[in-house]
Parts: sequence; structure tokens; C-alpha cells
Amino acid sequence: MPLKSLPGRSFPLGATVIDGGVNFCVFSKNCYSVELLLFDEVDTPQPHHRIILDPKRNRTFYYWHIFIPGIRQGQLYGYRVKGPYAPHKGHRFDGTKVLLDPYTRGVAVGRDYIRAAAIGPGDNCAHAMKSVVVDADAYDWEGDHYPQIPYAKTVIYEMHVGGFTRHPSSGVALAQRGTYAGLVEKIPYLKSLNITAVELLPIQQFDEQDAPPSLSNYWGYSSIAFFAPHSGYCSDRDPLGPVNEFRDMVKALHRTGIEVILDVVFNHTAEGGQSGPTLCFRGLENRAYYILQQDRTQYANYSGCGNTFNTNQSIVRRMILDCLRYWVAEMHVDGFRFDLASVMARDEWGQPLKSPPILWEIESDPVLAGTKIIAEAWDAAGLYQVGSFIGHRWAEWNGQFRDDVRRFIKGDNGTVRQMANRIPGSPDLYHQKDREPNRSINFITCHDGFTLNDLVSYNIKHNLANGEQNHDGMDANYSWNCGIEGPSNNPTIEELRLRQIKNAITILLISQGTPMILMGDEVRRTQGGNNNGYCQDNALSWFNWNAVQEQGALLRFVRGVIKFTQTLAVFREEYFWAMTFPDGTSSPRSYIEKTENETVPQVTWHGTQLNHLDLEDYSHSLAFELSYPLYHEHLYVILNAYWEPLNFELPPLTTPNHWYRIIDTARSTPQDFRKLDTAPLVTGTHYHATSHSTIVLQAYPVRPPKEAKL
Repeated sequence: MPLKSLPGRSFPLGATVIDGGVNFCVFSKNCYSVELLLFDEVDTPQPHHRIILDPKRNRTFYYWHIFIPGIRQGQLYGYRVKGPYAPHKGHRFDGTKVLLDPYTRGVAVGRDYIRAAAIGPGDNCAHAMKSVVVDADAYDWEGDHYPQIPYAKTVIYEMHVGGFTRHPSSGVALAQRGTYAGLVEKIPYLKSLNITAVELLPIQQFDEQDAPPSLSNYWGYSSIAFFAPHSGYCSDRDPLGPVNEFRDMVKALHRTGIEVILDVVFNHTAEGGQSGPTLCFRGLENRAYYILQQDRTQYANYSGCGNTFNTNQSIVRRMILDCLRYWVAEMHVDGFRFDLASVMARDEWGQPLKSPPILWEIESDPVLAGTKIIAEAWDAAGLYQVGSFIGHRWAEWNGQFRDDVRRFIKGDNGTVRQMANRIPGSPDLYHQKDREPNRSINFITCHDGFTLNDLVSYNIKHNLANGEQNHDGMDANYSWNCGIEGPSNNPTIEELRLRQIKNAITILLISQGTPMILMGDEVRRTQGGNNNGYCQDNALSWFNWNAVQEQGALLRFVRGVIKFTQTLAVFREEYFWAMTFPDGTSSPRSYIEKTENETVPQVTWHGTQLNHLDLEDYSHSLAFELSYPLYHEHLYVILNAYWEPLNFELPPLTTPNHWYRIIDTARSTPQDFRKLDTAPLVTGTHYHATSHSTIVLQAYPVRPPKEAKL
């Protein structure tokens, strides 16, 4: 029987539960007609109701809308949109395809979903994703609140929801492996790491079939429904399951004081290039949603993924802001990392903008005011904006930190000068006078590239499993296999690799800025040398929980160093450290006065000899003294990336202070990290630093409990 309907209204966009029914509204400027489809089940091959919208009754300006009384949340729906198929004019309407609602809060993906069915001619109804009506108010948050941890106290753990618990060794029940619920079970582990935020690889609904043949899209950088939690990470088959299970996860993380940051992908969609599927945006208003080339049959490809989202077009800009507000206000997330954010600095013709509207609107939006906004400040077409990204709130992934630390640890020439800039917050990159140093997101590894274990185990990438003849993935890895390519039973090589891993972790955590650690680096997770695991949804990419026991010594070290740095005020400072070089000069970005009577931490650079920092290309060592008199904190850090041991002169201390050894990466557990109350006393005027090692000493006036002297 035909459903009763009312004209509905043009706001809000999407499917909204109100007044005993649902208001549907979707944008399409150039179409001829819009048909709303209602489905009983996700795998139902045809809709049980088809409602053709009347352009006179159900259209206001470019918005098509209708109100259906009597239906409620959980209802499955989709659209068919007819219009001109004229690629030379930028139009790609196809009335045979079932389209997702760009504003849908949920997506149901049935067993019969086939991506290829949305390519070329023919009806794909039996093989399409379905949108889900969601009532945003139908959830009990139980007094949940946002932790609101400042950058200066933040340690980020970049992780994959599915890969975290999908491995059989996780101990998670089979139905919950690789899900939001599975992650909840592992919150005690996350808490034990002393991290304060999880940065989740994309959880906005993506197309798992957007991958090479026989493989699946694992990372999730193939978004198709920006408001909807990915249904593949839900243990519940109910269409509303992903929304509620995601909220349960956020609520559970917040209860332990851990923030949730989403990796969002507004630079492209799963629809790909001109030969890709028609799933949503392309079939609604291709010219609005995508940047097209002068030849409008072709898509601009600044993302490297076949298309580029038209983020500064008014309709798209509004959708992005509405989306971000929804995730904050209704899903309680704490921030966002914007994949290839420099794409969002381009106008509707692809030209870089000096003052991009969408980026300023994100920065200034009151709903987003308390969130972290982090830019990957480059794109796939050569626009690189690290150090020059717009705004007063945006943080940036510091790719220079990654590369320079890798090269220094590896032993490359000409890296000491760069390290003297990276460790104190990269003042050579960030010149904005009122900028916080902690808006530099420091990292050495991330999802894209080698894991930390593979960084010290492989000289070259090994990506043949991806089916692209090893042409995919980065070539500039700045890695070193320590003598043998891949796994080794040689104890000397294994000891060096472990030392190099600890060097990387220590340098990351003692540098000014916000540190980010990749999932599994704390237990030597390996991808077998694959540096582009985007399509490897298998044990190659998953977290192997057996490693928690096998690599317990390294895990202890990582936990200890995070706790050590996060309990010292000098590493939670919100102003740039003041720096003095051996020639008496200071950094031009040394510090900002806080108040008339307060001081900032002071960095004094040294080499193997005090006040003799060697900045020549052949140098591979440096040391620095870090003091914060306001909090009575005084550290001495030694970095020896040379292939031979070196003796470093120690700064003299006034009585009753002494140097105590907190970290020495060349020592085995438990001597590689010691808490201050059990730290060994350092005697003498020099410290003998093993090759490829990092040492952190702390000055303290009262000797901790007795330990063997060095």
C-alpha cells in the first residue's frame, strides 16, 4: 500500500526523526527527479516502498524533501536520482543506481554488496549499501564528559580499530574481534601504556572492496559516508549497532581519561576516478562535490586516489562542518586528524588559497572550539605546508621531525644541526610568535610506512603482497637493517635493533611537542617490511598479542619513559624552551615571556665536550642540558649515533646535587630505564656512551636508595 506523506522541509539535511515520523532531505541542483526507496532488510533485493518526490511539492530551491509519518529509527533507505549524463559538462547522473544519503548517520552493508555493480550500466539495487535512519537523541551518555587534555599533557597512540583485536591472540570473543566492543576490552592495556589519546584510523563508513583483486581496504581511507561509523567494526548486525557500539567505546575510553581523535578523510571519496562506481556524491551532484579538470570528464587528483573532494564549494563546506559538529556534539569525539589536509586549502579549480574558507571555519567554529584539530599539512600533488598551515589552533603532523630523527638514528651525515632544531619543538619551522610548541605532532612512525621494528630491520620496502609489483609505498624510508635484511637470529644484530628502537622512542618522548606512537611499536609489531599495508587485512597488519609477553622488556621501557616524561613539568611546558648555543647565541624563537617573574626551561647545547657542539656534516653526536629552575628539574641528555662508543663530559653540579642515570638504551632490562628512586648514581666527570645509544641523566640533591655505582 502507498505510504502517506507530507511535503516535509528543507532542513535539517539527511533523515531526521521528528513528530512521529522522519523528514528526508537531500541536495541535488541539476537532477530531473528524486526517488526515495525504503527497504525492510539490508539484503532485500528490491525496496518495499518507492516514493517519487514531486518537484513542486517536495522541492525547495535545490533541496528535495519529504516527511513520512509512522516510520522511525532503524529504517533502511536509499535514493535514485535521475538527471543528465553529460560528463563533458560534469554531470554523471545515473537513475539505475541506489545512492547513499551524504548525511546518513548509519550505513548497512549486506552480504550481497558488490562495489562493481555500481560501475557501468545496470540496476545495482540488490547489491547496494543502504542508509539507516538514526535518532541522535536515543542514547544515554550517562554523564559522559570530554577529558579536554591540553596538547602539553597529551601522548597520542595511533591505532586501527579492527587490527587492534582481530588477531586470535587478542583473547577477545570471536564475535567482538576487530570491533569497537573489542577495543573496549583492551582499554586497561591502553591505560597501562600511559597514553592519553587514541587516534583512530578512519572509522567513517568506507568501502572495504576499494582494493586490488582478492584483497580488501584495511586502512579505511576510502570514505563514502562521513557521518556514519563504519559498520564493519561492529559486533552487532542490527543497523543501529555501529552507532551505539561506537558511542559505548567513546564513553568507556572517556571514563578512563583517554581522548578519542578521529582520522577523517575529506580529501577524496570511495567513488574514485571517472571509471569508478556511483555510490553517493557522483550520482547526486558531481559538479558540486568534486574538483573537475578543465576537461570536465576528468577528475582533478590532488589526493592520489582518483578524485578530489571540492571542500571549499559552499554545499560541501557546509556538509563538512555539519559532519564535524555531529561527531563532537552527538558522538562525543575529542578531535580530528585531517588526512592530506592541504587538499582543503585548494579552491574549486584546484588552486591553493591564501585564506581557505573551510579551514578558517573549522578553526573558528564554536562547537569545535574545545577539540584538537590536526592537519597532515601536505597533499599528493606537491602542496607542502608544514610550518605554514593557516590558523591559530591547527596542529600539524611534523613530517620533518620524522625524517630528521630517522636519518640521525641511522647515522646519516649532516643531521646534528637538524636534531638541534627538532628536539626543542622545531622553531626553525614554526615562526608564528604566539604558537605553542606542542602543536607540532612529533612522530617517527605512523600507519603509512614502516613500523618501528621494520625501520631497523629493512633497508628497502617489501610490498609484493599488495599486487602492485612493489611500485606502491614510499621509497624514501631512511631505514637501516642493522646488517641483515629482515628477521635475524644473530644476537648482535638483534641487540642493536632493540637499542635503535629504544633510541627512537626516547628521542620522541624527550622532544618538545606532542608525541605520537604507532600501534604495536611498543612490542615490535612487524609488517614483514611492507610499508604500505592499506590492503592487508590479515595477520601482517594486526596486533599480535603474543608480543606483549615476548617483548615485555621493551614494553616496560616504553611505559616507563612515557610516565617519566609526562610527570616532569619541562615536558609539559606550553612555551618554547629557551636555547643557548656554545657560541653564546640564542635561538631567534627562544621563548615567550609568561609573566614578569616566571622563567621557561633553558636548553644548553654540548658535544662530547661541554660547550663544544659539533655541527659539521661528519658529526653524529650531541648532548644538551635541560633545566627548569622553577620546578627544580635538571636533565642531561646524550645522543650518540656514532658507530663507536664516545666519552661525554658531564656538566658539574653544585652540592648537594648528583647525576642519576634514568635511561641508557644500550643496557638490558631493567637497567635501560630506572625510576629516580632506584636510579644508579653517576660518578666521575664523563659518561661512556655505547655506540648508537641514548642516555638521560637527572640531577637530584638526595641520593635515591643504594644501588651499584657505574
